[in-house]
Amino acid sequence: MSVRHSPCSSVSLRRQAGRSRWGALAALLVIALGIGIGYWLLSQPPRVERRAAPSAPDPRVEVIRPEAGAVAPDIQGYGRVIAARQTDLAARVGGRLMAFSEAAEPGRVVEDGAALATLDVSDYQLAVRSAQAALDQTEADLAIERAEQIRARSEYESFGRQLSAERRALVLREPQLKAAQAAVDSAEVALESAQLDLARTQIKAPYRAMIQERLVGPGSEISANTAVLSVVDVGHFWVRVSLPSEELAWLDTGEGDTPGASVRITSRGWPDGMYREGTVFSVLPDLEENGLLAQVLVRVDDPLALESDAPALRLGDVVSASFEATPREGLVALPTLALRDGNRVWVVGEDGRLRIRDVSVVYRGEERLLLDADDSALTTDQRVIVSNLAQVREGMTLRVAEDGPDTEVVSTDADASETTSPSDNAPSRAEESRS
Repeated sequence: MSVRHSPCSSVSLRRQAGRSRWGALAALLVIALGIGIGYWLLSQPPRVERRAAPSAPDPRVEVIRPEAGAVAPDIQGYGRVIAARQTDLAARVGGRLMAFSEAAEPGRVVEDGAALATLDVSDYQLAVRSAQAALDQTEADLAIERAEQIRARSEYESFGRQLSAERRALVLREPQLKAAQAAVDSAEVALESAQLDLARTQIKAPYRAMIQERLVGPGSEISANTAVLSVVDVGHFWVRVSLPSEELAWLDTGEGDTPGASVRITSRGWPDGMYREGTVFSVLPDLEENGLLAQVLVRVDDPLALESDAPALRLGDVVSASFEATPREGLVALPTLALRDGNRVWVVGEDGRLRIRDVSVVYRGEERLLLDADDSALTTDQRVIVSNLAQVREGMTLRVAEDGPDTEVVSTDADASETTSPSDNAPSRAEESRS
């Protein structure tokens, strides 16, 4: 059987075939265009617009004004507290130590002449009685001899004859009288010695002192010159301070009874703001054992603060001492950190530029620096830099901290060649855009 196609269906089929061809062609064109654009993008290198680097701001520095006139260095050192007088009290006689007094306790302060310990007095009391008896006997013998001398004088005068001086002395028993008198004197000395030994059985404080230590216990049998107690004078202590020898020229060391420079003493163990006052007493003749430092003795009265509310010094304590130095004219004072290598300082000129000055150092301490004003050419109107700078050159522009954060320093013609203006960078950017 034959199939018939209508004219409408043939036209529809032709239209569908045409649409399919155009769709495929459009898809190919889109793919080709995408590939072309991707290839172009990959073949073109990225373009970065080159700009001139911004100029770095001028360094900001801190400055200080020099101190001129009569100035003095800050002389400081460390020292150890030592006793001015420290005594081991010993018994002058031997015997049994009976007891210590209530005041003879370690850490107690005793007055001058206070009784501290007592020995057994029995033997010494007997010795006193024996010496007293011997004195009584000799005095009796002296009295008898004087009576004999009176009798001999009466007989001589009744005899009526004149004898030579030597024979008359024998007749009048003058040698016997002198012997009896000498026996009495000897007995008196023996009695005084026995009484003195009896008094020495009591050990007393030689001065106002603090008990440091008991060296023996009660009941001990001790001999003469056996140490019993250790005491230290509380009137004043020494502080032995080590200082460089060249710093002694700045100190008044005193002379005779005239005290030297005043000294402020502080200790790490004291509360903040607490200190003690002392005076320079003398300079020892020898240097420190392990160095070339001089040793200065500083006197501190009432070191244990028994009569004040000040902190107490303790023996063996290491303290810091700040000396009052003698001021001198014609000097300039600066912080030590202002000094640079080669004895130089950095100064900010009136134009805001750095100037390097050579200075003459008179004294260099840990915190304070003294310069010769004439040789250093520094005045109180100048601004000395105390900040550190990484790169330093003469004439570089600076910003001073005291002028505020927005301070600007106008560059002179000398630095104009080093600074690139925006107009100078325009041609270079145009060439880069063309490239």
